[in-house]
Amino acid sequence: MNFPYSSKKWLTLSIAAVMATSIGVGAVASESGTAAPASQTQGSQQNDKATTAATADNSKADANKTDATKADTAATEDKAAANGTADAKATETKATDAKNTSTTSTTGTTNTTTTTNTSTTNNTPAADSTASDQMTLAKAIELAMQNNSKILTARLEAKSADINQSLSYATTSAITADMMDSSLDAEKQKKMTRAQADLTTKLNDLAVKVTESQVKLGVQQAYYNLLHAEADLNLKKQSLNRAQTQLKVAKAAFDVGTKAKTDILQAEMGVAGAQAALAAAENTVEINRMKFNEIIGVDVNKKWKLAPENKQVAAPTLTLQQAQEKALAQRIEVQQKAGELDLAQLNVRLFEEWSLLSTYQGRIARNNVEKAKLAIDEQNRQIKMEVAENYLTLNAAKVAIDFKKKAQEAAAESYRLTNLRFENGLATTLEVIQAEEEYSDRENQYLEAIRNYNLAVVNFENALGVGK
Repeated sequence: MNFPYSSKKWLTLSIAAVMATSIGVGAVASESGTAAPASQTQGSQQNDKATTAATADNSKADANKTDATKADTAATEDKAAANGTADAKATETKATDAKNTSTTSTTGTTNTTTTTNTSTTNNTPAADSTASDQMTLAKAIELAMQNNSKILTARLEAKSADINQSLSYATTSAITADMMDSSLDAEKQKKMTRAQADLTTKLNDLAVKVTESQVKLGVQQAYYNLLHAEADLNLKKQSLNRAQTQLKVAKAAFDVGTKAKTDILQAEMGVAGAQAALAAAENTVEINRMKFNEIIGVDVNKKWKLAPENKQVAAPTLTLQQAQEKALAQRIEVQQKAGELDLAQLNVRLFEEWSLLSTYQGRIARNNVEKAKLAIDEQNRQIKMEVAENYLTLNAAKVAIDFKKKAQEAAAESYRLTNLRFENGLATTLEVIQAEEEYSDRENQYLEAIRNYNLAVVNFENALGVGK
């Protein structure tokens, strides 16, 4: 089929038709009293650019093609594509205008929402609810006094015992002189019940203090055990880092041919041993943390950051004799035995008033007094022995710290020198590993010495009756 115009002519006519259509739409909009939107103007400009680009591309294609039919077909496809592109761009422009309008109309709402979100962000608690809280020994003891089940039970039992004694005394106090009929048993029931009630109240109070003292000692021990476990965990991490460094050095030396494969195997064994020790230390920390939380009466999974200033506390500066005298003056057990002696002596006085000391009951009453005195003497000897034992243990623990510290420093220097020898080819990997193990052991022993000293101080203060 023959066309009256060339392909270029057809392309020019097509472009003119498109432009005429756009101008016609704008004219109709003007005649209807509605101004053409800015989006359509932008769309027309974009259509012009697209059309110009299409014209340039088609002109170049016509120069390279001789087949008129193919050229006309390509021109027709370019026309359709140009029209589709123009329509799509116009639609996108309208959507953009609508979005801008919506944004403008909701500016106030957006600002309000932003303010609300900012306020919410400032008031939001920390995301990590398991973050470690600061813990001191004094705070741990305070929590235990408030939450420990043994202490709470002892206090309730003491209150119940006091109530029972009050009821018993109220019953016996109603007995009059006429009702007693000069009976020794009746008088004992009246007077001894009162004395027994007073002594029981005192002993109940002392029993609560004994329980509090025992729990306090347990808290102190649990605190220092946890402190020691965490410090030991840090040492195990350092040991693993040293072993891994040694493995890297061994591999580097093997790569350059200065070390044998056995050096790498030995270094890998050292890393494996350090990893096993680290895993055991992590378990020990978790176990000691749960024990500590249990005795202070909180959630066993609670995590704490122990205060480092409580390491290696100072011991009381007393001689052994001064310590024993202080313990006899402060220990609760001494007050308990003294109360039992007072009660036994009251019973003897009642028999003496009735001139019945020579009877079987009178002699038993005097024997009870002697037994109470012997119990006091035995208690005093036990207290003196306990104080002396803890006093000597404390002194030994204090001396051990100095020796363990020197041993640790010597092991650290030996490890450093062995590493230098290894770097110069004068030591094997096995020798380095052995030196590192010795250094790690000395570090652990020094750490253990500090823990033992702290526990010795705690036990010595408990033997003195401090805080009871």
